[in-house]
Amino acid sequence: MSAVPVDRAVPAPGGGPGPGPASAPPSVWPASALPAPGGDITVAGVSLTGLAERYGTPTYVLDEDEVRARARAWRRALPDAEIVYAAKAFLCRAVVDWIEEEGLGLDVCSAGELELAAARGFPPERIVLHGNAKSPDDLRTALRLGVGRIVIDSESEIAGLAARVEGPRPQQVMIRVLPGIDAGGHRRIRTGAEGQKFGLSIAEGDAEDAVSRILGRPELELVGLHCHLGSQITTPGPYARAVRRLVAFLARIRDRYGIALRELDLGGGFAVAYRPGDPAPAPVAYARRIDVELLRACHEFDVPVPRLTLEPGRSIVGPAGVALYRVLSVKRSAGRVFVAVDGGMSDNPRPALYGARYAVRLVGRATQAPTHEATVVGRHCEAGDVLAEAVELPGDVRPGDVLAVPASGAYHVSMASGYNATGRPPVVAVAGEGRSRLLVRRESVEDLLRRDVGL
Repeated sequence: MSAVPVDRAVPAPGGGPGPGPASAPPSVWPASALPAPGGDITVAGVSLTGLAERYGTPTYVLDEDEVRARARAWRRALPDAEIVYAAKAFLCRAVVDWIEEEGLGLDVCSAGELELAAARGFPPERIVLHGNAKSPDDLRTALRLGVGRIVIDSESEIAGLAARVEGPRPQQVMIRVLPGIDAGGHRRIRTGAEGQKFGLSIAEGDAEDAVSRILGRPELELVGLHCHLGSQITTPGPYARAVRRLVAFLARIRDRYGIALRELDLGGGFAVAYRPGDPAPAPVAYARRIDVELLRACHEFDVPVPRLTLEPGRSIVGPAGVALYRVLSVKRSAGRVFVAVDGGMSDNPRPALYGARYAVRLVGRATQAPTHEATVVGRHCEAGDVLAEAVELPGDVRPGDVLAVPASGAYHVSMASGYNATGRPPVVAVAGEGRSRLLVRRESVEDLLRRDVGL
């Protein structure tokens, strides 16, 4: 049976037919998601209700085949580029294996992510380390493991890194520059504009000063430029503008220093759909525009075409994830309906941080009740602990029901906290037809107590 997007095929919660394929917006569910009897949904042939029963809730479900397919889609879209998975979206040992097997590199931001990759034998030459404030441990670990490139994010980092290089060969580095482009879904995830903590400004001359300093350090080899514009960028236009500004800077470096830098890393930030109808261009849509602009700009400025690197993270793992919660209470107040679940901002801080919006569906119970607008809230002691606002749920939703939140694979578990000592949720992989396995176990009370060593 071929997969039909769940938000096209599952009957509407009120019992009527769902939207037809011709009029339906793009699905926010994994491609393997299918409707099942009794109001259930299966992902990779595995019942979501069954997973909630087996592993408890909250639980995060990750479709391995979806992750792999999305990684391959990026490689097909840019076969001559280096595709590097942004580990900050979500990383565990199994994901490290999947990424390596699909031929992608790995972008990390800490010694912890580096050690996790090393524990699985990930080739260090395919790792990129960046971050606006790398600790001494981050740099020591990167040099000890032999990572391929380290991205310089400030002038103060140059001397400290150079002093730690002990080998006969210089460490390859890139400079993270600010192209002065404001792009992204929320002001807190826009990282390419002037006046914020990331990168070195091209316009103000900081990036060029860093070039000069690096070229004066024989322990370092400058190989290229890096930028990251932001997250949830829904059109390829900002990337095209960044390409033009970075290629112009490459030409300026060539003219002043007589060197042709051979790499250009545009970072990530490619949008995914969190709700039906959200814009989420395919990798090929970004790739075509970037390729055209890169060739045009290099011809205009008469510089060699550099090797391109992209760092998709969310767009690989985000749509592959589904979060499962169990309803604890239903409350009506001031004309609003609040459906409280057993998770919240401790496992998904994105709504509180960025006002992120999600789709929510009741699973595991068929109902003929008409839908009403509800707000799905968490269990934590914060008024801002809201998981989903203004979602349509059956009017008879009740304690014990299971709710599924698609597009939950990125920046949920990776940003999870221990707030209220509830413990971080497990991650379960599904693959093939009906197979599931635990990737990351639930954090227990015993885990929390073991960390508390005070008397």
